[in-house]
Amino acid sequence: MGHLEDELMEIYKEIESKGLRKKFDKQITKMHTQSKHNWKSCNELWEYALCRVKGSDPNKFAKKQ
Repeated sequence: MGHLEDELMEIYKEIESKGLRKKFDKQITKMHTQSKHNWKSCNELWEYALCRVKGSDPNKFAKKQ
């Protein structure tokens, strides 16, 4: 697998192991309606959504990019 696929798999494993599937799916659905997320890659969307459902500060995520 490539680097991008590895990142997605790590996020997926964390979501499943912590039981965050419903919250994550709800956050992804919400993000699809927000224009500020229109140009993010799948990996960026998943990382952002994971941060949100874990309660992390999304501003820290934006600075990381």
